[in-house]
Amino acid sequence: MTKNLLLLTLLFNLTQASAQQRLPATTLNIGIHLIQAEVAIRDDERAQGLMFRKNMGINEGMVFRFGSPNKVCMWMKNTLIPLTVAFIDEEGSIINIEDMQPETLEAHCSEKPARYALEMNRGWFKNKHIKPLSKVTGLPK
Repeated sequence: MTKNLLLLTLLFNLTQASAQQRLPATTLNIGIHLIQAEVAIRDDERAQGLMFRKNMGINEGMVFRFGSPNKVCMWMKNTLIPLTVAFIDEEGSIINIEDMQPETLEAHCSEKPARYALEMNRGWFKNKHIKPLSKVTGLPK
């Protein structure tokens, strides 16, 4: 019994550690604002996203690149920190921006086909006066 409990604890800790592993990052620009964004391109990276993270730096985020422009939705399953997502088209223009509640399955969707989604700490876009139609540069191709 104790051996099984120890094994389960070890597996849980390994799962938590891998869930918090950082992806390679790139620098994005929105006007004068620089963002260090981890890049999620593969299906497994996009599915993992920022799950289980306990915090994120002020100008840090995660950019999700999708295979082709399409209507996409994001949710916050197992995501512990409040986030805001900006959906971005193929030319780098922000389509819409949505606040998301931690640990929920509520879908937040792009209003038009999006090639990217950029998640930042909740309120980051509002605090920087960034709105739809703002341009994002440095997005991964």
